[in-house]
Amino acid sequence: MTTGNVSTETITHDNSFSGEEPRAGLRQWLGLAVLTLPVLLIAIDMTVLGFAVPHLSEDLSPTSAQMLWIVDVYGFVLAGLLITMGSLGDRIGRRRLLMIGAVGFAVASVVAAYSQSAEMLIAARVLLGVAGATLMPSTLSLLRNMFPNESQRLLAIAIWASAFSGGMAAGPLVGGWLLEHFWWGSVFLLAVPVMVVIIGVGPLVLRESRNPEPGKFDFPSVVLSLAAMLPVVYGVKKLATGDNLALALTALVAGLAVGAWFVRRQLRLPHPLIDVRLFTIRTFSASVATNLMIVFSMVAALFFLTQYLQIVLGISPFNAGLVLLPGLALSVVTSFIAVRLSRWMGLRAIILMGLTTVLAGFVALTQLPESDGAIFVAVAFGLIGVGIGLAETVTNGAILTAAPPARAGAASAISETAYELGGALGVAILGSVLSAFYRFHLPAEAPAAAKETLGGAVNASRGMEAEEGAALMDAANTAFTNGIHLTSAIGAALVVLAMIMVATTLRKKHMRPSPPPDHSQSDRPVAVLAGRE
Repeated sequence: MTTGNVSTETITHDNSFSGEEPRAGLRQWLGLAVLTLPVLLIAIDMTVLGFAVPHLSEDLSPTSAQMLWIVDVYGFVLAGLLITMGSLGDRIGRRRLLMIGAVGFAVASVVAAYSQSAEMLIAARVLLGVAGATLMPSTLSLLRNMFPNESQRLLAIAIWASAFSGGMAAGPLVGGWLLEHFWWGSVFLLAVPVMVVIIGVGPLVLRESRNPEPGKFDFPSVVLSLAAMLPVVYGVKKLATGDNLALALTALVAGLAVGAWFVRRQLRLPHPLIDVRLFTIRTFSASVATNLMIVFSMVAALFFLTQYLQIVLGISPFNAGLVLLPGLALSVVTSFIAVRLSRWMGLRAIILMGLTTVLAGFVALTQLPESDGAIFVAVAFGLIGVGIGLAETVTNGAILTAAPPARAGAASAISETAYELGGALGVAILGSVLSAFYRFHLPAEAPAAAKETLGGAVNASRGMEAEEGAALMDAANTAFTNGIHLTSAIGAALVVLAMIMVATTLRKKHMRPSPPPDHSQSDRPVAVLAGRE
């Protein structure tokens, strides 16, 4: 039965009556094109902001702590609300939530573009995080229901993932051009036309879907999820600055305690905000953890390398984008290669192949030279891009097929939380480590502004005598480059941990990248898969 554009027919997980899941048609593929737009936009936003950091430093004069908040508060708010929004989409409709988020993201982008202070920009980034949290779980959960056929779904996931990588590739070029011709706020205005297209075309090609039996929405769980994350973030930042160690440790312990409380509550609720039992599925838990670790390292690397290319090497924003373009483009290409490899290689083998390549890239970055390092960066980041393209396509497929369609929003939110939390933690933790290393390795007589950020050192050097200014920049560039060596080594260690986890967790020799849906709840009705009349 169909009411309006919302399908209310129910089916069971038992598809034994059919030899093959129904194949998607033209409407579903057009819908996929629309669903890639939010992913493309958010990926562009992640890269262009890194390129805008030197310009922000000069215009708004943020402290090092404020700069880290500007970069990563969006990711933390988004990650903190993704599970909530995924569960909300299961209830009110995933397409409806996508439309609401598109409007909110456009408005928040305008506020960010015209921010007059660091505090105003941080607030705008918070609003962007709230709106972005409604977009990401909607795209992946709608995709899960639009493509019930396993082979089509893996291809759709590859296209969806390539939009993320493609956005990262386009971001440096588009953002670099904007920064060379307009003010830094122009990078945020990219979102407005994209959101207009989603709002206008989305209702025509996307079929609404929701969980017909979502259960009661647990608001205390929402509060607990945020109360767990924010103190941990605050504690990490305080530890990095070396200020008030007791307060930092207290915040960390409090956040972890609330996190444990949150998990315990989810296990006891009949309709949890997040189905933590999904993590008992080896394929699901290993895939989510892998995504978190590699995004943690990759986004942090982008944040560091954009500053290195522009400030240390003195390359223009557009040319810096060209240096990073091969790695991002290779990530797109290898995501489709992973689809082909999945036909005869297991999930474990493909992931380990990808992680090994990522590891080689980070090891190379530990040897980054202080001068003439553009080609070095292109090769090292190219290795990272190849590895990520291989690993993430198959892990996303495994995550999506581990949960029943009725819980697609919640499962998608977990996947997206791994992405966003990994990216935000990468900037916050490795960014804090780099900031602390940079600050402690500058000469004691260096101006306070120079010790805050590398951009602050550029500004301070302009007010000095030529010889003193050059000496300050030499010291600042050396400290920053050595800080990249340290953070790259940490990134490499995290990738090794991911490899060990995958090797020990996914031991089944013939485990496929996209396992069939769980049949354990075959009597539970779920929303009809999109495209089935």
